[in-house]
Amino acid sequence: MKPSQHYAAIVWRQFRRHRLGVVSLAFIILLAVTALGAKFIADDQPHRPIPYRPGSYDLSQVLMPPSSAHWFGTDGDGRDVAAQMVWGARVSLSVGCVAVGIAVVVGIFFGGLAGYYGGKIDIVISRFIEVMMCFPTFFLILAILAFVGPSMLNVMIAIGATGWTGVARLIRGEFLKLKQREFILAARALGASDLRIAVRHLLPNALAPVLVSATFGVAGAILSEAALSFLGFGVPPQVPSWGSLLSQAQEFMDIAWWLVVIPAAAIFLTVTALNLVGEALRDAIDPRLKGL
Repeated sequence: MKPSQHYAAIVWRQFRRHRLGVVSLAFIILLAVTALGAKFIADDQPHRPIPYRPGSYDLSQVLMPPSSAHWFGTDGDGRDVAAQMVWGARVSLSVGCVAVGIAVVVGIFFGGLAGYYGGKIDIVISRFIEVMMCFPTFFLILAILAFVGPSMLNVMIAIGATGWTGVARLIRGEFLKLKQREFILAARALGASDLRIAVRHLLPNALAPVLVSATFGVAGAILSEAALSFLGFGVPPQVPSWGSLLSQAQEFMDIAWWLVVIPAAAIFLTVTALNLVGEALRDAIDPRLKGL
């Protein structure tokens, strides 16, 4: 068995001890499968589990409560809420994963530079990180979107461009700790380039806390997207989103409880599940990361 496989088996064995983490992981996998198969689940084609498209209007079915015909009821325009929830899951997970992917790439780049070279480069990058952290992240995202305009791509970029500082600090700390280890000194003595040392030797050994941080970051990004869509700064109105569903439900709160409860429950369960997976993964990878 390869060392990497052996390590993965140990992590998985430790992870399985966290019952809530395993249940949460199963929920996230089910949600991801639902999002990927949205077209085969909610479409106006025959033999679909939900035979409605999220944008299909039916003014004769306005504000219908949950029933066998409409599992989660309908909204003020007669659109099926279940169809919107299924397609909204794709939006939420896409924004969360892409935004965190951007943040991880940017954070690894700046944190790696600061940790590997140290000196003036470390000072400049560290001060820049501290300046970025002085701004309230959500209001900084709002400011960015006010200039570039709301769209799904812009939301991903805005969240990713403001959420990399934590990853950068983690990578910087790991690089500073690892670069004086014997295997790094040996690679340098053998003539390995800085890029090869950083990518092939330092980075794989520094990714454990980043992976944990990314799991929490996806939860935060989903919550941010929902809040932005609720305020009208997120995805366009024609794109189904859990946050936009909540926004549209404001005028019907007294007479259509399902328009508030169902999307709010989806956001709560998804964010909670991701946080529980992150905690279980953190303890499985390294119990010393418990204060992360």
